[in-house]
Amino acid sequence: MIGTVGLVLKPGVAEAVTAMRQAVELAPSARFVVERGGHHALADIPARVEPVDREVFEREVDLVLVLGGDGTLIHAAALLQERVVPILGINLGRIGFLTEVPRSELARVFPRALAGELSYTERMRIEAEVWRGGERALRTRILNEVAVSQLALARIASYRVVLGDELVTVIRGDGVIIATPTGSTAYSMAAGGSIVEPQLEALVVQPICPHALSQRGLVLAPTREIRVSLDSDHVVYVSFDGQAGQEFRFGDTLVLRRSPVPTRLLRVTGHSHFETLRTKLRWGQGLE
Repeated sequence: MIGTVGLVLKPGVAEAVTAMRQAVELAPSARFVVERGGHHALADIPARVEPVDREVFEREVDLVLVLGGDGTLIHAAALLQERVVPILGINLGRIGFLTEVPRSELARVFPRALAGELSYTERMRIEAEVWRGGERALRTRILNEVAVSQLALARIASYRVVLGDELVTVIRGDGVIIATPTGSTAYSMAAGGSIVEPQLEALVVQPICPHALSQRGLVLAPTREIRVSLDSDHVVYVSFDGQAGQEFRFGDTLVLRRSPVPTRLLRVTGHSHFETLRTKLRWGQGLE
């Protein structure tokens, strides 16, 4: 049985708080913890739920219960930088590619997760580093994508993309996205990128509004590092899963590689990836 359950709630959603209280009642012998600070911290913490620092959360949880949407689950994955811990996503959002369990199924599914009865899938992550002046300024692991893009009202910049020691391309446009297969249905897809089956080991390099119409997205094997730098004297912005980021300057280098620590998602429905795409993206509706 699971000893410590980490709770991650979508902020400001009353239904998430109600679901949290139900989960606590369903597991009277479990220990429940939440983040002490930050955007996802709770203002009103119920009995039996302990606020802890982020480091304690990652070190001690045996299961993470997400009550929200895909953005909430992405934040939960970011809390687990060094450990592989199963995540159960209860969908209180809109689309729910990752949080596949409906709210109505919490009472049936959560006890099975506690007992270790659910199957799981492991999703590849990106390990990202920003280097500046010969020193590493940032290191993180992300589930969806890294995006390097212009600041508001900034001029079009040029982005140099190198794979291993080989120049791949120089993209002149609004930016470039490097996505995992999981992230291929997020920002990359909105920018015109291909959808990649999540079981594949691959990285998607997707230009954002490229100046040259011949510039297209690439799907690359994650066996070599990808390095992105500015080929023009600009200041842009690099963001990680749309939740954190910093300025990216001429002379900086973004280094990306396959992370050795994946994200483990518990499965319940048994739906295929393509069934999920048909349902969530409404493929084929009106054709029957």
